Amino acid sequence: MVLLVPLASLTGAVVFSNHDGRWWRLPVQVPGDWIDLHGSVGVMLWPLTLLFVIYALSLGRQRLSRAANAAALIGLVLAVGSGKLMEEDWLRSGELDHAVYHLHLLSWLLITGAVIWHVLAALQRGGLSLAASMFRLERRPSDQPWRLGR
Repeated sequence: MVLLVPLASLTGAVVFSNHDGRWWRLPVQVPGDWIDLHGSVGVMLWPLTLLFVIYALSLGRQRLSRAANAAALIGLVLAVGSGKLMEEDWLRSGELDHAVYHLHLLSWLLITGAVIWHVLAALQRGGLSLAASMFRLERRPSDQPWRLGR
């Protein structure tokens, strides 16, 4: 999930720049079939999102009380759900006025905002040492994801 969401954002940015570009464009047109690649990432995210929602509504319920976590989950569900409802040929044929497409774009902004919010909150709570620890792969004996009441 940690790799697929940024990959979906990156491929989505290229798709937006190549086929929509109403608000911004990359300096060059990136060749390739980015719509299919973006859709493939979305297909891989679908079952992981379902598992994440089940976890968040059961064992992770306490963490949903943090607004940034709830916003990220809502954005992820909206992104995957609206992506499943879209037709890939809409963008290829220039059909940019579908409500589902606008919901998909809104979910992208929501996820981006939630990630920024989450990082800023982590920096506020624990500073750079906490932020750096999030990128370490080592596991300590006291690290137990099921202990939510810490």
